[in-house]
Amino acid sequence: MTESPMRLWEVFIRARNGLAHQHVGSIHAADAEMAVQAARDTYTRRGEGLSIWVVPSAAIAASDPADQSMLFEPGTTKPYRHPTFYIVPEEVGHM
Repeated sequence: MTESPMRLWEVFIRARNGLAHQHVGSIHAADAEMAVQAARDTYTRRGEGLSIWVVPSAAIAASDPADQSMLFEPGTTKPYRHPTFYIVPEEVGHM
């Protein structure tokens, strides 16, 4: 029997309904099922999780911090994206 190679997986846990999954760490496992079990054993020992996602680390694409100004510059050429662009009539009251 050949042994499966251990892959690196990123683990995301959702603490309760209505919240987003949060990255909690990484684990090594041979496949997705083992990754979920290892994540459960490692990151939810006190019953703090409701849902677990595991994603192969190799499948995650990320931006380079050096590209921050290009990717996250404010959209000054599109003022309609900001709520201050719109005038709210008096009869609407507080929103």
